[in-house]
Amino acid sequence: MPLIVLCGYPCSGKTQRAEELKVCFERHTDRKVYIVGDGALGVEKNTVYADSQKEKNVRASLKAEVERKVNKDDIVIFDSLNYIKGYRYELFCLIKHTQTPHCLVYCLTSDEISSTWNASRDAAEQYNQDIFDALVLRFEAPDSRNRWDSPLFTILKDDILPYADISDALFKRKAPPPNQSTQSQPLSSVNFLHELDKITQDVLLAIFNSLKTSVPGDLITVPGATEKIELTRTVNMAELRKLRRQFISYTKTHPTENSGHISNMFVQYLNKSIH
Repeated sequence: MPLIVLCGYPCSGKTQRAEELKVCFERHTDRKVYIVGDGALGVEKNTVYADSQKEKNVRASLKAEVERKVNKDDIVIFDSLNYIKGYRYELFCLIKHTQTPHCLVYCLTSDEISSTWNASRDAAEQYNQDIFDALVLRFEAPDSRNRWDSPLFTILKDDILPYADISDALFKRKAPPPNQSTQSQPLSSVNFLHELDKITQDVLLAIFNSLKTSVPGDLITVPGATEKIELTRTVNMAELRKLRRQFISYTKTHPTENSGHISNMFVQYLNKSIH
C-alpha cells in the first residue's frame, strides 16, 4: 500500500533503518513488505556514480521497480541515496497516480561520521573518496515544506526508530489527491531558496573539480560569477561545505533581490573566509 522513501548521505545507516522498518511492519501487520534498492540491482557504486548516464539509468531502473511493487496492499521501502529533489518529486507523482500514501525517512549524519563508516566497510563495499565527496556535495536535503518531502522523519544515528509515528503517517492519512500537483505555492521565497541552494552547490562543484589540479595562488573560475576564487592556501571540501552552510544561513535572513548576484556574493564570502 504505502511507499517509504529513505534518503541520506552515502553510509548514513539507510539500509539498517530499512531492515528495521521491514521487521516492524512484518511484526505488527499482515502485509507483505518489499525493500527496493541498489543492492537488488547489483549496482557497482564506484562505477555507476562516476558516470552520470549510468547513474541516470540506475535511477530509472529503481523507479520502475518501485512502480511495479507499489499497490493497494503491500508496503514498499525504497532504500537508496534519493539525494535529488527532482527524483523525489517523481516518486511523489508516482504515488499520487497509484493513490497510496508515502513518507520520507531522512537518515541524518555529518559527512565526517558517514566518511568514517565508509572507511570501516570491507574494501569492496566502500565508496572511493572522490565519489563519496561528490555525492555529499550534490546531496539536496529534504524539506518538509515541500509536499514531496512530507511527511518527513529525520533520524539521527542514535535515535530509536519512530515506528509508531511512521505507521500512523502511512495508515491514518489519506493519499494525496491526483490534482494536488496543480496547487500553487508561494513562488518568491521557494524560488529564492532553490536558487540559493543550487547556485552555491554549483560553485562548490566547480571548486571541487578544480582542486584536483590547482595549487595555492591559482584563480578558479566558477559558473555565474565574474569574480574568481583566490586560492591563497590549501582548503578541503569539509571546510568549504561548512562555509557554504554559513553563507546560506546568513543569506536566508538577508536575501538579495537579484538571484544573479548570489554567485559573486558567495565567491566574495569564500575569498574573505579562506584568506
